[in-house]
Amino acid sequence: MPNINEKPVILSEQVQKTLANLEPLSRKVFLSLDPPSPMDNRADVDQVRQTLERTYGSVNVPLSLMSKIPSLCRSADWQVTAILADTGQSWKLIDLEQGDTTREQYGLAIDIGTTTVVVYLINLCDGTVMRHAADYNGQIAQGEDILSRIRYAAEPGGLARLQKAVVDTLNNLIRRLCPSPMETDKITAAAIGANTTMIHLLLGLDSASICRAPYTPVVNNPGLISAVELGIDIHPLAPVYCLPSIGSYLGGDVIGGILVSGMHTQSDVSLFVDIGTNGEIVLGNEDWLVACAGAAGPALEGGVTAFGMRAEPGAVDHVAIDPVTGQVQYTTVADMPARGICGSGLVDTLAELFLNGIIDRTARFQKGRDEFVVVPVQASAVGKDIVVTQIDINNFMATKGAVNSATDLLMENVGCAWQELNCFYAAGAFGQYLPIESAITIGLYPDLPRSAIVRLGNSSGEAARQVLLSRSKRLEAEGIAAKVTYFELNANTAFMEKFSGSKFLPHTDLDRYPSVKRRLQTRA
Repeated sequence: MPNINEKPVILSEQVQKTLANLEPLSRKVFLSLDPPSPMDNRADVDQVRQTLERTYGSVNVPLSLMSKIPSLCRSADWQVTAILADTGQSWKLIDLEQGDTTREQYGLAIDIGTTTVVVYLINLCDGTVMRHAADYNGQIAQGEDILSRIRYAAEPGGLARLQKAVVDTLNNLIRRLCPSPMETDKITAAAIGANTTMIHLLLGLDSASICRAPYTPVVNNPGLISAVELGIDIHPLAPVYCLPSIGSYLGGDVIGGILVSGMHTQSDVSLFVDIGTNGEIVLGNEDWLVACAGAAGPALEGGVTAFGMRAEPGAVDHVAIDPVTGQVQYTTVADMPARGICGSGLVDTLAELFLNGIIDRTARFQKGRDEFVVVPVQASAVGKDIVVTQIDINNFMATKGAVNSATDLLMENVGCAWQELNCFYAAGAFGQYLPIESAITIGLYPDLPRSAIVRLGNSSGEAARQVLLSRSKRLEAEGIAAKVTYFELNANTAFMEKFSGSKFLPHTDLDRYPSVKRRLQTRA
């Protein structure tokens, strides 16, 4: 479990795209209304609605607002600002404010990860990120991975506690962004990118079927939900949009990654990989998209290694071994004394061990070793050597093998050769910070021209920003979800066969990694 007293290092950087036309999920419209007179004695609500409908078509006014409109219009001398929510087919009036407040339009773009949550405050007038806040997902206390939380949700009261934990996390972050309740009430829309299980737990839906054959979620596209229904502390009637999912293990965060990458609009074939607590892989182009996913990430977050830890202060994040002296050089997050090794440090370590002949192509230590000291005890903050053991490497190779096998299976199913790959998109925190050369050396990434490897950053958060700001992007995301063919790996015998033979560095077929082959020959 992460150290809650340490400030988490959470990815918030995005590959941001400037949107040509802003069509936010909610918008403000200034209205200069006519006071009632003998010549115009329309009902107050009718005048507001009819004035809006001249521009926006059908507008629904909820009962909760009807009693507010007469007194507010009169106290504002009939100069008011209407707040409209886009329901997809029509508009809904969610509030009325005195005077012209059209310059104060705010929304939230939210990325709910299994491990971390990031909330961005967005100016709906121009689409810019004003500020952001991040923290660990409060559900971690009930389980660090998806399967643990699904099991916990099945216990009496478990689902309600998990829902409260993530909503509390969101509300704490919102308060950090907007300390005053008056400010949070000005947030009139939100969009969320998250995996399928995280959306189910946020909505308080039973997630048990997600991990049981035939792996069917309760809902893939929940549509618009009001903030008050979820307990999110923004405007009560603010619409909340969740990016659509397409399967138990392929959620809106991945749909968002495809949207941000633009791979669905390109004629050439691209590969998208997001390895976090779970691993998701998408292959395709403008004509077709295939995808698969599974719980592949714990080793990459330091979850199954003796000295593994997340990228918190004191985590070894980069490692190099001098090929002549064998001396180890390393860096740590925040330059703090070493407490353990995070995912990027582990990948660096394995690559260096392999290139220096300390482990062989089967990832086995040579010359009777069973561990390697990365940080000696005298430099360690934990009072002992920080090491990588053979068991650690075996666990990591299982994760790498799963990614390789899933990718190979997708490519075989569509008849696509590795030489046809034009671009590789690395999403999420691991993709952002992972050393590219080391990832290629151990076979986690394909051996493509380095310019073809694109780091997307927090693509889930950026996708949430885009769909918050654009109706066309919301429709585009839903179109992507409808286009993807999902391969279920849980009961796939071909996957298991590939997995059993995939645990080689960098790959079973060394010729697929020509740059690594050359480096090995040079070192030899």
